[in-house]
Amino acid sequence: MVVQQHRCGGGALAFCALTVAGVMAVTAGCSGGSGAGDASGRGERLRAEAAGAGGSAETLRRAADVLAAAGSAEMRTSMETSAGGTRVTIRGRGAYDFRRQLGRVTVVLPKDAAGEEGHRPITELLAPGALYMKNRGAGVPDEKWVRVDTTALEDGNLVTGGVTDPMAAAELLRSARDVTYVGETELAGVTVHHYRGTAHLGRAAGGASARSRGALAAAAKGFSADAVPFDAYLDEDGRLRKVRHRFSFASDGPAVEVVSTMLLYGFGVPVAVRLPAGGDIYTGLIQQGRTGEGGR
Repeated sequence: MVVQQHRCGGGALAFCALTVAGVMAVTAGCSGGSGAGDASGRGERLRAEAAGAGGSAETLRRAADVLAAAGSAEMRTSMETSAGGTRVTIRGRGAYDFRRQLGRVTVVLPKDAAGEEGHRPITELLAPGALYMKNRGAGVPDEKWVRVDTTALEDGNLVTGGVTDPMAAAELLRSARDVTYVGETELAGVTVHHYRGTAHLGRAAGGASARSRGALAAAAKGFSADAVPFDAYLDEDGRLRKVRHRFSFASDGPAVEVVSTMLLYGFGVPVAVRLPAGGDIYTGLIQQGRTGEGGR
């Protein structure tokens, strides 16, 4: 089975590519997660804000700051792409440091998406302005990393790596508009507050932290739609536990719709990320092969 990949700018190869057949559904399950503790007072505050005019939107706009205060978290991700009636899901698992905006995630392609059963998981390092990938594919030596400048990507790395950068996902909520408080529910044994609304890429870029601004500004120019519908779930401490964004953009083929889901748990976990040295980064051409189109 052959994967057709679409360029998302800067010569980078997007994982927003679809197989010619097969559908895999997005899962939203998450194991474990640290509880909110005795946070009944904070929970009441969230309910009161939801009842007030514009309160829900203000709660969501603080989500990135609350995560930075929490420090770090483990994460699970799924990214479902669809175009021309075909869908495929890419999954990831790792940890992220919201203060340093550094993360490490293992990305797993569907069995047939790479055209072979034994395709190895891709290791990705997330950093401000950069995405590093190992086991990237044809033509890249096993010990080398591929580095992508995320500010040069048309999507700002919201979909390119098969994982939406966790801080960028939270920063998008700074532009939340038309927010509705859906109500309380339970996620992995934790009480969460469900919000639904629309984020706007241009506004998010304008209000983002300095480290996230470049990538979001690129995304604001690259996506075919500025509006990004979302569902967000915050715990009693106001920490983002789950967020689902729905992106859409044009490509050389059919229009591509991407549903990116991120789950956060295990807050405060140590996150060790060591970025590759210059000598460990591959600078040659990526060979064209069964996994997609070649590029730098």
